[in-house]
Amino acid sequence: MQATNLLAEPNDSILDHLALAGITVAVGLLVWLVLHYLIRIVVKRAMADRAPLELRTLRWAAPVLRTIDPVARALDNERRVQRARTIGSLLNSTVTIMVAVVTGLYVLMAFQIDIAPLLASVGVLGIAIGFGCQQLIRDFLAGVFIAIEDQYGIGDVIQTSEVIGTVEYVGLRITRVVGEDGTLWYLRNGEILRLGNRSKGNYQPPADDTPAVTTSTPAGAPAPAPGPVPASDAPHETTE
Repeated sequence: MQATNLLAEPNDSILDHLALAGITVAVGLLVWLVLHYLIRIVVKRAMADRAPLELRTLRWAAPVLRTIDPVARALDNERRVQRARTIGSLLNSTVTIMVAVVTGLYVLMAFQIDIAPLLASVGVLGIAIGFGCQQLIRDFLAGVFIAIEDQYGIGDVIQTSEVIGTVEYVGLRITRVVGEDGTLWYLRNGEILRLGNRSKGNYQPPADDTPAVTTSTPAGAPAPAPGPVPASDAPHETTE
């Protein structure tokens, strides 16, 4: 508020307004860089492979840890990396929007512009955009909670009302799933109301899914001899 009182003095010039606006932009840029740097550090730590740390910490369990399926470990690493990137991208976008809005408001205040009508207009515009983009916002928020709660990830076998398959990609708006027949499905996160993760818990396939055992005659085996012809089916010869 001291800056507002300073700008209200009659001796202020346009150079003072420009200098104050420049300082405001510089401070906002510095805050943005610091926050992005901190987010990048957190994301890199979350993306780091934990296997070397486990082997160094639990030396007595090193032989057991080395026998873990490398494919399962790779899927777990890829899942953790994508989840960290998704959350990091969300945090970066949120920080950028907040810093830009706050910095812009302070720049307007530096030029003694009344921001009250602007805030009212932005509020009305935000409500209109919210009504027009309800489905997009719904998909985005659903993707945020899917990533934060770790409901499913890459490599998990999930079941929805539309498809049963393996998760290939998890984004903030859509999820890509490869169906059992190889079809690539694009599921909007906001439309996934009920979902089962077969890779978590103790899923047991039902008995009906067990393939039936059929017997076949080996190639080259002689065909079975035909049985006797019933008397009723034998040809009859009539004599006069």
